[in-house]
Amino acid sequence: MLFRKTIVAVTAVLPLFAAAPAMAHPHVWVAARATVLFDKEGQITGVRHVWTFDEMYSAFATQGLGKDGKPPTREELQPLAKTNVDSLAEFDYFTFAREAGKKLPFQEPSDFWLDADEKKIVSLHFTVLLKQPIAAKKAFSFQVYDPTYFVAFGFEKTEPIALKDAPSGCSASVMTPPPLLAAESQRLSAAATENFSPGADLSSRLAPRVVVACP
Repeated sequence: MLFRKTIVAVTAVLPLFAAAPAMAHPHVWVAARATVLFDKEGQITGVRHVWTFDEMYSAFATQGLGKDGKPPTREELQPLAKTNVDSLAEFDYFTFAREAGKKLPFQEPSDFWLDADEKKIVSLHFTVLLKQPIAAKKAFSFQVYDPTYFVAFGFEKTEPIALKDAPSGCSASVMTPPPLLAAESQRLSAAATENFSPGADLSSRLAPRVVVACP
């Protein structure tokens, strides 16, 4: 029932996964892009996400939707978008931000939708705003990952991060996580073999970190 607790909590798909044999984590793959948002005062206010799902998940999500072979519309996909976003609340929207080492809380998503391209590949769009904006000159970073490692995230190779309305001189970079220690690799292997979550701490170790720097 882990499927119910993640972004891929789709009622119509649950029986298929509940009946499936145990498989190594992860089960769903997402290619991510993120835009860091700034206000008029130059403060960081939040993150706008675009998550593009793998072909298998997209096929399940669009099953029975669309007409005459065309991709489903945003209107048709909106109930699924709401299900996904509601499911994300329990997991901090898979968005873990820090400022000077301190975890930063987010508000509920202010807007969200799903769309599908001509190949019926599905992308989730949503924005999470910080509960309190932070000064751009402070150290700000965030990761995007599923603590259960049921969903695997990776940033797009081209233009993975954008800055909107940032003060002059600000930049963002994606830091690749360092290699796992031997004990961590063994733990991840055991989780995959026995089909259990490796834990949020190890999931975060596997995730890239976006770092925003302003002069």
